[in-house]
Amino acid sequence: MKRMLTALAVAGLSLTAMAQQLKSPNGQLNMEFSLDAQGRPTYCLQYKGRDVIKPSHLGLELKQEDPNKAQDFEFKTRADASKLAQKANLTSGFQIAGTQTATFDETWTPVWGEESSIRNHYNELCVSLSQPMNERSINIRFRLYDDGLGFRYEFPEQKNLTYFTLKEERTQFAMAGDHTAWWIPGDYDTQEYETVTSKLSEIRVKMKDAVTQNSSQTPIWEGGVQTALMMKSADGLYINLHEAACIDYSTMHLNYDEKTQTFESWLTPDARGDKGYLQAPCVSPWRTVMVSDKATDILASRLTLNLNEPCKIKDTSWIKPTKYIGVWWDMITNKGTWSYTNDFSTVKLGETDFAHAKPNGTHSANTANVKRYIDFAAEHGFDAVLVEGWNVGWEDWFGHEKDYVFDFVTPYPDFDVKEIHRYAASKGVKMIMHHETSGSARNYERHLDKAYQFMVDNGYPAVKSGYVGNIVPRGEHHYGQWMNNHYQYCIEKAADYRIMVNAHEATRPTGICRTWPNLIGNESARGTEYESFGGNAVDHTTILPFTRLIGGPMDYTPGIFETDCSKMNPGNNSRVRTTIARQLALYVTMYSPLQMAADVPEHYQEHLDAFQFIKDVALDWDKSVYVEAEPGDYITIARKQKGSEKWFVGCTADENGHDADFTLSFLNPGQKYTATIYADAKDASWDKNPKAYTIKQQTVTSKTRIKLHAASGGGFAISIVPIK
Repeated sequence: MKRMLTALAVAGLSLTAMAQQLKSPNGQLNMEFSLDAQGRPTYCLQYKGRDVIKPSHLGLELKQEDPNKAQDFEFKTRADASKLAQKANLTSGFQIAGTQTATFDETWTPVWGEESSIRNHYNELCVSLSQPMNERSINIRFRLYDDGLGFRYEFPEQKNLTYFTLKEERTQFAMAGDHTAWWIPGDYDTQEYETVTSKLSEIRVKMKDAVTQNSSQTPIWEGGVQTALMMKSADGLYINLHEAACIDYSTMHLNYDEKTQTFESWLTPDARGDKGYLQAPCVSPWRTVMVSDKATDILASRLTLNLNEPCKIKDTSWIKPTKYIGVWWDMITNKGTWSYTNDFSTVKLGETDFAHAKPNGTHSANTANVKRYIDFAAEHGFDAVLVEGWNVGWEDWFGHEKDYVFDFVTPYPDFDVKEIHRYAASKGVKMIMHHETSGSARNYERHLDKAYQFMVDNGYPAVKSGYVGNIVPRGEHHYGQWMNNHYQYCIEKAADYRIMVNAHEATRPTGICRTWPNLIGNESARGTEYESFGGNAVDHTTILPFTRLIGGPMDYTPGIFETDCSKMNPGNNSRVRTTIARQLALYVTMYSPLQMAADVPEHYQEHLDAFQFIKDVALDWDKSVYVEAEPGDYITIARKQKGSEKWFVGCTADENGHDADFTLSFLNPGQKYTATIYADAKDASWDKNPKAYTIKQQTVTSKTRIKLHAASGGGFAISIVPIK
């Protein structure tokens, strides 16, 4: 590890009018900070002399106290409301009290990741601002990397700013043009939308159609979008807006103003409409701007991770990248059921004795079926088996539609926990627990210690948690400060029990997995399950790495070989919009240390030659090379297996297909390899011939040129093994 730190402190009110300059280590990015005539913090950003962020204001607005009820202010009448407004203002009236600059350079080792070491190299500017009229101060800290900018608000300990409530954060991002954007609608509770591709000026026009894709029950506003937001300028700049280290704070959305071409932050509110409760000293999350003239640089950026704190778990030996199968897809397609019984009239709410209940005969999480999955996992070298619908409570949810809760330890009569534990252990297979909270966060917290201990006692090193439905307590949102603190509590509590967490329907990731690497996966986007609910757009997997995956890995659950869902359930007419070859590629292009072979065993038995790639592909990497990419069109990535000389390549393409042409220059010079190429057949396409693929082997070197065609909704996958 190498560090270099140089600090310069400058004090004095004469700095008010001075512009503070900050350059990236390679000099290609330039950030400028200043105060305008009203004392408003203002910044702008350029890349190679081209505007990325035009002058934009920074600040926060605090919640005003009622002048008739104020206890902490000297103002008692409504005539003094304007003075109260000034008290609530952290947007103007500032002076620069001092600045500090620093350079930092280190290389750190992630527990798991897309490479075995990550460089954290930035130049820093911290601006100390005083607000004389209120005798308050804040700091704004900027870190400029070669791949982008991160900045946050810091609130030092002080007399006149201790406990405060946020009305809104007023962070602006003024765009330099009407960029093409890949966006999903603003929503306080879900990211499970199809991505819209449009000009920024078209966001409001297209918002209504975008919202109808999803039956969200939470507020949608006309100009609001979620992060990570991907954009491309007319002159070829790729720009990404997101946040990092969202701890004890509400998740940020962005409102767009067409007249000024400016985004402004919009925080998720709580049940009272407040945006956050803070106590100084404290900090906000980092606001991030990634920029490059190469799309592949956005995929390669580690800005989000670098802005998070180092790992806080001392012994990480128990955190293992995991490849798993699961009792899941048959229920997603509605062939099987989560609940043990459909005879809801015989089951009282919260009841745990099912001796009198009539089994429905379609309950998937039964001992015999789970053993079948365990056998398949053991035969093909998988690490673990996930089982959903094993525990009492699903009949309350589906049958009563009231305040449904789970206890997370009581199995249905046809699921023998002890026998499953014994059988899996005898086969060398781990089990993955499923905790559906039904959105009742307080209930989950009450049961958490007992539930985690139950996992430890029965051989479950990982848990898939779910938060389907409206949050209980009522009025809280999935992305609010209260729920963000809940997710964090669960991660840290899980670490005490040496349990890995894969949270579904939770807030979108912001790089916290660096600090808490037992957060081994998240959903927080429209995953493969939607292929059974009508389908995902064909270009979906060519966009997610530029948006959702910017904050951390996604449990996308790829590997569906039977694309006609009616083969699972005659009443399900959905089609998985992919070829088999692309399903293989997703294990490389959709990075995650937690990867599922999501289809049922019998479909893999029909294509064992293609299934071989899923068995072979690694989960953890020494190096990743982003060969080619264009958001919404195609992505090709090559990755080197950690501790090995094996490489794996994946390409995913949109409905137009893609002709890839690249050399294997990332291989060791002079070394010969055997490449096994899984590609779309000439007549393949996602809609007409999705199962048409070819497999061939050839000897390759670092000089070999690869030319492959990815069909409509197709792709290819390559495993490359050195010849000894």
